[in-house]
Amino acid sequence: MNKDIDKKGSRLRRARRGRMKARELNAPRLTVYRSPRHIYAQIVRFQPDGDRILAQASTLDKALRGGSTGNVAAATAVGELIAERAAAAGIETVAFDRSGYKYHGRVKALAEAARAGGLKF
Repeated sequence: MNKDIDKKGSRLRRARRGRMKARELNAPRLTVYRSPRHIYAQIVRFQPDGDRILAQASTLDKALRGGSTGNVAAATAVGELIAERAAAAGIETVAFDRSGYKYHGRVKALAEAARAGGLKF
Protein backbone atom coordinates (compact mmCIF):
# COMPACT_ATOMS: atom_id res chain seq x y z
CA MET A 1 0.00 0.00 0.00
CA ASN A 2 1.05 3.54 -0.67
CA LYS A 3 1.82 5.41 2.55
CA ASP A 4 0.81 8.80 1.08
CA ILE A 5 -2.67 7.61 0.15
CA ASP A 6 -3.24 6.22 3.64
CA LYS A 7 -1.93 9.43 5.20
CA LYS A 8 -4.22 11.64 3.12
CA GLY A 9 -7.18 9.34 3.64
CA SER A 10 -6.66 9.42 7.40
CA ARG A 11 -6.50 13.22 7.38
CA LEU A 12 -9.71 13.45 5.36
CA ARG A 13 -11.45 11.04 7.73
CA ARG A 14 -10.42 13.18 10.71
CA ALA A 15 -11.59 16.28 8.83
CA ARG A 16 -15.01 14.76 8.17
CA ARG A 17 -15.45 13.96 11.84
CA GLY A 18 -14.60 17.55 12.83
CA ARG A 19 -16.97 19.02 10.25
CA MET A 20 -19.86 16.91 11.50
CA LYS A 21 -19.20 18.19 15.03
CA ALA A 22 -19.17 21.78 13.74
CA ARG A 23 -22.49 21.19 11.98
CA GLU A 24 -23.99 19.97 15.28
CA LEU A 25 -22.92 23.27 16.90
CA ASN A 26 -24.72 25.15 14.08
CA ALA A 27 -22.04 27.84 13.98
CA PRO A 28 -20.03 29.09 11.01
CA ARG A 29 -16.75 27.22 10.82
CA LEU A 30 -13.27 28.63 10.46
CA THR A 31 -11.66 26.15 8.11
CA VAL A 32 -7.92 25.95 7.48
CA TYR A 33 -6.02 24.50 4.54
CA ARG A 34 -2.25 24.43 4.47
CA SER A 35 0.11 23.62 1.67
CA PRO A 36 3.89 23.62 1.91
CA ARG A 37 4.00 27.12 0.44
CA HIS A 38 0.81 28.84 1.66
CA ILE A 39 -1.95 28.75 4.28
CA TYR A 40 -5.60 29.57 3.66
CA ALA A 41 -8.49 30.32 6.06
CA GLN A 42 -12.20 30.66 5.31
CA ILE A 43 -15.25 31.24 7.45
CA VAL A 44 -18.00 29.07 5.98
CA ARG A 45 -21.68 28.85 6.94
CA PHE A 46 -23.58 25.65 6.16
CA GLN A 47 -26.59 26.16 3.89
CA PRO A 48 -28.85 23.36 2.65
CA ASP A 49 -28.37 24.54 -0.94
CA GLY A 50 -24.56 24.84 -0.57
CA ASP A 51 -22.04 26.32 1.84
CA ARG A 52 -21.49 30.09 1.82
CA ILE A 53 -18.08 31.70 2.31
CA LEU A 54 -18.50 34.68 4.64
CA ALA A 55 -14.84 35.74 4.93
CA GLN A 56 -11.48 34.50 3.68
CA ALA A 57 -7.79 35.25 4.04
CA SER A 58 -4.61 33.61 2.80
CA THR A 59 -0.94 34.25 2.24
CA LEU A 60 -1.87 35.01 -1.39
CA ASP A 61 -3.52 38.31 -0.33
CA LYS A 62 -1.60 41.33 -1.60
CA ALA A 63 -0.93 42.59 1.93
CA LEU A 64 0.69 39.29 2.98
CA ARG A 65 2.39 38.20 -0.23
CA GLY A 66 5.77 39.83 0.46
CA GLY A 67 8.38 37.71 2.19
CA SER A 68 8.07 34.11 3.24
CA THR A 69 4.56 32.62 3.10
CA GLY A 70 5.02 29.08 4.43
CA ASN A 71 6.02 29.73 8.03
CA VAL A 72 4.45 30.41 11.44
CA ALA A 73 4.78 34.20 11.09
CA ALA A 74 2.76 34.14 7.87
CA ALA A 75 0.11 31.92 9.51
CA THR A 76 -0.14 34.39 12.38
CA ALA A 77 -0.70 37.23 9.91
CA VAL A 78 -3.45 35.23 8.18
CA GLY A 79 -5.10 34.57 11.56
CA GLU A 80 -5.12 38.28 12.38
CA LEU A 81 -6.52 39.13 8.93
CA ILE A 82 -9.33 36.54 9.09
CA ALA A 83 -10.34 37.82 12.55
CA GLU A 84 -10.43 41.38 11.21
CA ARG A 85 -12.55 40.37 8.21
CA ALA A 86 -14.87 38.28 10.39
CA ALA A 87 -15.47 41.28 12.66
CA ALA A 88 -16.27 43.39 9.60
CA ALA A 89 -18.81 40.73 8.52
CA GLY A 90 -20.35 40.69 12.02
CA ILE A 91 -19.11 37.23 13.01
CA GLU A 92 -17.99 36.70 16.61
CA THR A 93 -18.26 32.95 17.27
CA VAL A 94 -17.05 30.14 15.01
CA ALA A 95 -16.26 26.44 15.20
CA PHE A 96 -12.60 25.74 14.39
CA ASP A 97 -12.16 23.23 11.56
CA ARG A 98 -8.51 22.24 11.36
CA SER A 99 -9.23 19.98 8.34
CA GLY A 100 -7.67 16.95 9.99
CA TYR A 101 -4.29 18.62 10.52
CA LYS A 102 -2.58 18.44 13.90
CA TYR A 103 -3.17 21.45 16.14
CA HIS A 104 0.50 22.32 15.91
CA GLY A 105 2.80 24.76 14.16
CA ARG A 106 1.13 26.90 11.50
CA VAL A 107 -2.41 25.70 12.28
CA LYS A 108 -1.97 26.54 15.96
CA ALA A 109 -0.43 29.94 15.14
CA LEU A 110 -3.37 30.83 12.90
CA ALA A 111 -5.90 29.76 15.55
CA GLU A 112 -4.21 31.69 18.35
CA ALA A 113 -3.93 34.84 16.22
CA ALA A 114 -7.62 34.60 15.29
CA ARG A 115 -8.52 34.26 18.98
CA ALA A 116 -6.33 37.25 19.83
CA GLY A 117 -8.13 39.18 17.06
CA GLY A 118 -11.50 38.63 18.74
CA LEU A 119 -12.91 35.39 17.31
CA LYS A 120 -14.37 33.01 19.88
CA PHE A 121 -14.00 29.25 19.48
